[in-house]
Amino acid sequence: MNNTPRPARRFGRVLRAMSDAVRSAVSPAALVRSRADAPEVADPADVFPPEEMPAPEVIEEAAADYAAATDRARSGDRGKRKARKILDRLPAGRYGAWIVERVPSSRQTPDLEAIRATYTRLGLGDVPMRTCAPSLRITEVTEAAEVVTFPSASESAPAAVAA
Repeated sequence: MNNTPRPARRFGRVLRAMSDAVRSAVSPAALVRSRADAPEVADPADVFPPEEMPAPEVIEEAAADYAAATDRARSGDRGKRKARKILDRLPAGRYGAWIVERVPSSRQTPDLEAIRATYTRLGLGDVPMRTCAPSLRITEVTEAAEVVTFPSASESAPAAVAA
């Protein structure tokens, strides 16, 4: 349950809508995505059954919170990239209250070029690849909204979408 007062949540949504409007005026192509280009992806196995579906207000609030957090993360990433343009070029040392140093990473990633060369040398064909998990995309609807209905617990019909 969100402890923020309802007027503050509404104000936050209005503020997010205004910032979306400004972003769309500055870069409208970045906000428009074609669903026709994307392949159909199945829902995960653990979706809510009809009897456990949250209220529409709860879903709308969760989607708005998710969209706002995504915007904040993008903004943070942009800020980090801007700062790294300077910091990556500095020699190691102390700069005022900050120490700049480079430490070895414990992360590893497969060397695909070496793997491809090995596969080619051994005549194994292409390197087997698998797709990544589908991304969650949240889009705010500004025109006439679609109505999504779910069957009751006693019905066995699949969910229907009406326009």
